[in-house]
Amino acid sequence: MSSLTADKKELFEILYRHAFFREKITLSSGKVSDYYIDARRVTLTPQGAYLAAKIILEMTKDEKIDAIGGPTLGADPLVGAIASLSFQNRQPINTFIIRKAPKPHGKQQQVEGPLLKPGAKVILIDDVATTGKAFIESLIVMKKEGFIVKKCICLVDRNEGSKEALAQEGCVLVPLFQVEEFLNR
Repeated sequence: MSSLTADKKELFEILYRHAFFREKITLSSGKVSDYYIDARRVTLTPQGAYLAAKIILEMTKDEKIDAIGGPTLGADPLVGAIASLSFQNRQPINTFIIRKAPKPHGKQQQVEGPLLKPGAKVILIDDVATTGKAFIESLIVMKKEGFIVKKCICLVDRNEGSKEALAQEGCVLVPLFQVEEFLNR
């Protein structure tokens, strides 16, 4: 078994045990679901943050990119872990967080982190993708700033339209896991 396969298996087990719930819940889209994946219960732990960052860095190691980042709040723990682990591995990659709206004071930025130049190539990440709304909003912000989004990566794709919505924007979604892996377990 490869290191990536073993890491993914370990991350899946942790997500399944600590972040997957079979209960009725209202999602941010307003839709009611019979299950919920609260990935921050895992990505905010040392083991979960480390495994997610390690897997994402392995998945993106051959990409010619300037930074990795995504929408607050799902991407926040991931980008911190990615920045730290990439530095530790002596292959540092800049990271960023996209605010829901520009900061109303200071430099009034919407993209926080080391400054990226127009034309910078980036990968967007998030914890869970449902309709793709957070990714689409992030794509709009990044394009407005002049950045090139190479792809989007999420830990779990709920398969409720995110992949198709991103494809319409010319961007591919690469999930670590499909929701069916959780539902069919």
